[in-house]
Amino acid sequence: MEPVTIAIVEDDDGHAHLIQKNLRRGNINNPISRFANGRIFLDYLYSEESRKKQHLVLLDLNMPELDGYEVLKRMKEDDRYRRIPVIVLTTTDDTREIERCYDAGCNVYITKPVEYLKFSEAIRELGLLLNVMAVP
Repeated sequence: MEPVTIAIVEDDDGHAHLIQKNLRRGNINNPISRFANGRIFLDYLYSEESRKKQHLVLLDLNMPELDGYEVLKRMKEDDRYRRIPVIVLTTTDDTREIERCYDAGCNVYITKPVEYLKFSEAIRELGLLLNVMAVP
């Protein structure tokens, strides 16, 4: 069986690069694909290419065209995609937003630290979690 593909759905190039770099530092060797907004990601997810793979999604909330909330909602309402694990990775730390994401079906909610070193460390720790996480 192919390794799980990690989909980074993040509009900020710098954040996307940091996430990928620090996942690799956390010994995550899975294939990683980056999508610059929710619309591009959902187009991919509904494609024939995507159906042949297992995924884990790292999802930013605040993106142009189609935000992370809508991506999460559409994934969890569709029987084909509702079991794909979704880790929300965003700067929003408002309790209502966190509850909204869990209510919509996210598996983990991580607030991106603003400080570079703390952000890097949070992503490395996420890498440790991904090393032991089972994906359906």
